[in-house]
Amino acid sequence: MIKVSEIAKKKVVELMTEDGFDPQVDFVRVGVKSGGCSGLSYDLKFDKENKEGDKVFEDNGIKIIVDKKSFLYLVGTTLEYSGGLNGTGFVFNNPNAQRTCGCGESFSL
Repeated sequence: MIKVSEIAKKKVVELMTEDGFDPQVDFVRVGVKSGGCSGLSYDLKFDKENKEGDKVFEDNGIKIIVDKKSFLYLVGTTLEYSGGLNGTGFVFNNPNAQRTCGCGESFSL
């Protein structure tokens, strides 16, 4: 399961609407890919399609889709949004990450 904080929910709804997606129907696709200074990096985009093998969750009114491979790395993660001095953007609070980079966009297990 992936959770969505209240502030992240508001930002997701705002950005999905701006990009022509319907937050009531469409998904936030969250994944993991190779790269970043710690070995793995997070990938987040909006999607209208549920592909075979995807895991689908809903938390705080947001539909989240994760491919099967990424799910193993992301289970228990909370999606948050930061607007602070260290930068603006989505933040992944991942209990599985043993090491993260300074920007918080990559991690290793």
